Amino acid sequence: MSARPIALVGPTATGKSDLALDLAGRLDGVEVVNADAMQLYRGMDLGTAKLPPDARRGVPHHLLDVLDVTETATVAAYQRDARHALDDVLTRGGTPVAVGGSGLYVQALVDDLRFPGTDPAVRARLDGDLAAHGPAALHARLARIDPDAAADILPSNGRRVVRALEVVEITGEPFAASLPRPGEPRRGTVLVGIDRDTAELDARIETRVDGMLAAGLVAEVRDLAARGLADGETASRAVGYREILEILDGAADPDPAALAEARRRIVVATRRLVRRQRSWFRRDPRVTWLDASSPTLADDVVTLTREAAATS
Repeated sequence: MSARPIALVGPTATGKSDLALDLAGRLDGVEVVNADAMQLYRGMDLGTAKLPPDARRGVPHHLLDVLDVTETATVAAYQRDARHALDDVLTRGGTPVAVGGSGLYVQALVDDLRFPGTDPAVRARLDGDLAAHGPAALHARLARIDPDAAADILPSNGRRVVRALEVVEITGEPFAASLPRPGEPRRGTVLVGIDRDTAELDARIETRVDGMLAAGLVAEVRDLAARGLADGETASRAVGYREILEILDGAADPDPAALAEARRRIVVATRRLVRRQRSWFRRDPRVTWLDASSPTLADDVVTLTREAAATS
């Protein structure tokens, strides 16, 4: 049997990171490759539920803490670096396990995802429209000409809306046409979706958000704000960080009412994120879905992986 990479995908707060560590006791040479766009950032720890080094059980992790919050994360750069990390683990005889819920990043890792070029004039014009009219207006424009792309992009994500509009204008095709149709995953990656009952996951989200706040999320955001978080095109939009940034006022702690409202908004935004992640990954017929609450979850993943390896 030849080793195959594993990609653990699905909604946030389902337990993917812990599952990856559980696999380390069952498969040879497990090393984790991060596939969460926001865990690329140094210092964005509590709000992204990033496992601290002392909780990683000695399992090597790749592509964590590789960007400053003022840097812009790009799928193209991630594809290059993540594929290098994955191939390096395979070359050393290990089992790379990609873990995350950033759908486009996972797709860049496992599929032949290509990136259409840019047109400086088109980009400058669209950036001007964004500055003049705001992301919601451009998102409405995208919804008229490419409703499928608009459904996958938040109306507040001006950078991605501009990019989608640029690709449509340059290529004359829908934004999704630049994405490959699902085929054989690169390196025979076994795609495993992890999910939970919606009510159970909602409760886990509330518990997670409360834990982040109790552990010092406000202080973390304040520290990152001093390092330029608000100027970061990607990092500043992260769920949890955006809501806390909006209530910070100098060195003073937010008043209890403002913090309670921020907490509510984080929970709501996280639940919306879960819906988008489910929609993205459920469309991929290659993903085998497992119940995160199953007591045999890790063993079931191992079985799927070994069955796939036996056919290669």
